[in-house]
Amino acid sequence: MDKKVELALEAIRASHGTESGEYGIDLFVSHHLDELPATVWLEIIGKENPSFDDVLSALILTYVEDDVYDFTLPNDVTNYLISVSFDENGQVVDIVMES
Repeated sequence: MDKKVELALEAIRASHGTESGEYGIDLFVSHHLDELPATVWLEIIGKENPSFDDVLSALILTYVEDDVYDFTLPNDVTNYLISVSFDENGQVVDIVMES
């Protein structure tokens, strides 16, 4: 796995429960837990009622451009993304939810 992908996923996980996570990964996960039916979760995760960590583990890289890495859920079940931006030194500088 690409080192920046690993760093991005670690930063996403670390932002959970923080101020930056409130409008990033926490909002992304809570929104999808509320909106997606159990049949979709069963298909993409193998559980009808996934945990927060289950949803985090299901994130896939969908796009990379100019040191911005976009992650989402598999199977085109959402238009929302978690975008992780890196600076010129390879450090994570921002994690946001986008649509």
